[in-house]
Amino acid sequence: MQIAVAYSEPVNQLWLRIEVPEEATVQSAIEQSGILKKFPSLDLSNCAIGIFGKMAELDAALKPGDRVEIYRAITADPATVPRRVIAGEGDDD
Repeated sequence: MQIAVAYSEPVNQLWLRIEVPEEATVQSAIEQSGILKKFPSLDLSNCAIGIFGKMAELDAALKPGDRVEIYRAITADPATVPRRVIAGEGDDD
């Protein structure tokens, strides 16, 4: 079955479509994708994982078409972003 694996860093994003066996789990799909070799500092034990934006465990079974997402830590408080934009800190003009 075909699924996708996605991961993003500030300057490098990767979204891969791969073919996995029907019994694939989130972890086996991530390993098979090669993303851990492309991002050697990526430690799955310290990352949140999701399928289409919903949290998932590494042993979760996959369905055809699923998108496995590897999330990194938040570096800015999302609640303060609108305040910064209103104050003009986020303007590029």
